[in-house]
Amino acid sequence: MKNYQVVGIGNAVVDVISQSDDSFLDLMGIQKGIMQLVERERGEMLYAAMTNRKQAPGGSVANTLAGLGGLGLTTAFIGRVQDDALGQFYAQQMRAGGTDFPNAPVSGGDLPTSRSMIFVSPDGERSMNTYLGVSSEVGPDDVPADVAGQASILFLEGYLYDKPQGKEAFETAARLCREGGGKAGIALSDPFCVDRHRDDFRRLTQNLDYVIGNEHEWKSLYQTDDLGFALETAASESGLIVCTRSGHGVVLVQGDEQVVVPVTEIVPVDATGAGDQFAAGFLYGMATGQSLEVSGKMGCIAAAEVISHYGARPEQNVKTLFQEAGLL
Repeated sequence: MKNYQVVGIGNAVVDVISQSDDSFLDLMGIQKGIMQLVERERGEMLYAAMTNRKQAPGGSVANTLAGLGGLGLTTAFIGRVQDDALGQFYAQQMRAGGTDFPNAPVSGGDLPTSRSMIFVSPDGERSMNTYLGVSSEVGPDDVPADVAGQASILFLEGYLYDKPQGKEAFETAARLCREGGGKAGIALSDPFCVDRHRDDFRRLTQNLDYVIGNEHEWKSLYQTDDLGFALETAASESGLIVCTRSGHGVVLVQGDEQVVVPVTEIVPVDATGAGDQFAAGFLYGMATGQSLEVSGKMGCIAAAEVISHYGARPEQNVKTLFQEAGLL
């Protein structure tokens, strides 16, 4: 019996969320609707400019793990925080949410805990400005063998590939998981991340058990405008691929089986975390032995819940939503 149904590894980032309008974004030189990495000085300036701040533990894969923990799975998140106020807040909040956080906050060094300044527009678009801080220093020494090696499913964050030691952490965790009989997969994270690491991600698509991405990420991976071609190529190289298409049906392909799960389009209050919670719903289905179609539907329900309110983590009981939809 495995200790953990799902273990994630990624950036441990405190989300700082503020509402703003388009003129504020223009004034601050913030590109709307995307995630940008910022240096420390700009991060501090943007933080100071935020009004009505709301703080929550975040990071893409960490949000997914929090969703899975809320669904009752045994989960752990491998990440790195500084021993400062935000780092202590992060570790405490992850554990309070039911997800093990095996890495003690680190002391020393001059990099603070990572934070992402998220400006939410009236139309629900979020513009993320992330200062990576100490989370980008995560390395193989941060991967406990008794955590990664005891995972039935390992979920890896593509952003980690931006640093060599992150890449090593990632590959160490995947090796330990698969040696222990678990399945390892990755979220492609964003099209720019794919552009930066295309060769590595192509190799991972061929070597990991599952890959989750959106249509822009899949097109970027295969350098094509033809999504059908990209998915066909990916399916020939990987065990299981998942493609979300904002507002359109989700495509899931495993071997000869292809499923398209329709989505109900809703106007988002805040699109933060939609992809993260889709992954939570999908991985919950995978971890509990559901079919591709049911797993995809679970992902869509979890994503729809999180975009109906501010913040990147569920507020309703998502398992109840699954039951209401006849999936459990």
